[in-house]
Amino acid sequence: MDKKKKHSFKSRCRAFAIWQKLGYFPWHRPKEKKVRKRSGDFYKGAFDSIPFLNDDAKRTFSHLLLRPGYMIRDYIKGAHERYLAPLTALIVFYAFFALVAAVMQPVQQRHRKEINPVEQMEAEDFENPEQAKTFSLLKNTLATLQKGWIYLHLDEYPEQVDTQHESSLAALEGTLRSQGIPLFAGQFLLLWLAMSLALHRRYKQRMSAYAAASAYILCQFSFFMLFALLFSFGKSAEIGIFLILALLMWDYHQWLGVQWKKSFWLVLKTGLYYGLLFALVILLAGGAAFAIAYFRT
Repeated sequence: MDKKKKHSFKSRCRAFAIWQKLGYFPWHRPKEKKVRKRSGDFYKGAFDSIPFLNDDAKRTFSHLLLRPGYMIRDYIKGAHERYLAPLTALIVFYAFFALVAAVMQPVQQRHRKEINPVEQMEAEDFENPEQAKTFSLLKNTLATLQKGWIYLHLDEYPEQVDTQHESSLAALEGTLRSQGIPLFAGQFLLLWLAMSLALHRRYKQRMSAYAAASAYILCQFSFFMLFALLFSFGKSAEIGIFLILALLMWDYHQWLGVQWKKSFWLVLKTGLYYGLLFALVILLAGGAAFAIAYFRT
């Protein structure tokens, strides 16, 4: 590489770094609008009302890929007119990901009933009355959890649908699940709370700021899940825990302006809170099922 090309490469790298921090090139003058009719005016503005095809969506997509943390910082500071709103972006981008995933990975409905070995046992199999009572309580708890799970997944268990109410609920669940809403809504809430607990004491952002950051970060994850789905030809949409941690480190580094080492510890702290909140949800669900089974017995 000669000196001229080397200088040009360094200049481009510096220009890209400036664009990353600002979101635009400050030396570019705005183009003057020339009023003239042409054939392209027939469809001009036709897609402005479609969130995934307008300029704000394209800008949001490119900035989330190339400068995600800076984009989150800009939006929180008030640059709302340049990007899709966080909730809109979350719904639109996840709907697009769910559409592609549905085409490349069609969902197989579960027409079989999974056999639980605990169901084949009875309380009478135990000679000790205390053991029989404990087993009966445990069995009822597991049965309650299983019924609750099936009730929330009736679209995947059509053999469990008996009434018109359950049929309508199964159709609604199938529609929501096809858009990826239940899964990603749960992830959004957990990440929002985990990020708030991990960052609020030191950085004192508003809850709405953490909500916006969580929505954009999940959109960023969905992009890489989509890339994984396309590059694997529909075999898998998993991106791996290490890539998730690396992306979150990148976001914290740009958004909060911290060093990479500090960003790493913030990511670990966020992951710890996320795991604790997830475990708490599981414990609450199990406790509710246990309480229902206890009062029934």
